[in-house]
Amino acid sequence: MPRDPCPLGLLAFDTSTERMAVAAVGPAGTVCWNGAGGAAASADLLPRARRVVAEAGLAWQDLQAVAFGAGPGAFTGLRTACAAAQGLALGLGVPVLPLDSLSLLAEDSLWRDGLVWVAMDARMDEVYAGAYRWGGARWHADAAPALYTLPALVARWAAAPPARVAGNAPAAFGTRLPLHGGAHHDRETDRAAALLRCAVQAWDAGLAVDAALALPVYLRDKVAQTTAERTAAKVAAATP
Repeated sequence: MPRDPCPLGLLAFDTSTERMAVAAVGPAGTVCWNGAGGAAASADLLPRARRVVAEAGLAWQDLQAVAFGAGPGAFTGLRTACAAAQGLALGLGVPVLPLDSLSLLAEDSLWRDGLVWVAMDARMDEVYAGAYRWGGARWHADAAPALYTLPALVARWAAAPPARVAGNAPAAFGTRLPLHGGAHHDRETDRAAALLRCAVQAWDAGLAVDAALALPVYLRDKVAQTTAERTAAKVAAATP
């Protein structure tokens, strides 16, 4: 089971999906918040972070590191999180902890044995997916996060069926993405709490970097479909 975070002036946030997660640990304890993100994240992230930091008994200057979900995920959300983390960290003179946003779902699943695949709907009939294994102190990627076409991931899982899958892709694609009997963690337990645990794990592993070196993880160059492509995708989804 996950251990409690160490006492550290630490702020963490993730805006890689339509949900926003913000968490902090300080002298008043651990504070975790999950709520709406998406287009609102760019305006709401810093005010929400300020409230979470205060509830944890911290002021900005008490922070020792800022962790952020580096991706993969929504293009605008990744830019928002990276820019906020860099701005805060540079202003405070502290390092950042770039976190694999898919690994947060592996942590949230609370599975600790065997391989855990994480698969998130990337729109346009594509999936962000990676496979993770708990190493005793943090998650390690057996299959690095990648952008799969739906047929490519179906083929990969058909050749080596996953025993455990977390993330929203199976629900989004239904029978078009068969799990071959594997267990599915289909609802997030507490993304913000998982985010903070991953941040502490990264800190303990010495993965903090200078804020200037932090970059979002973009796996897709093309972020929108043409009208014809959207129509073709709808037809494909409706075809039995």
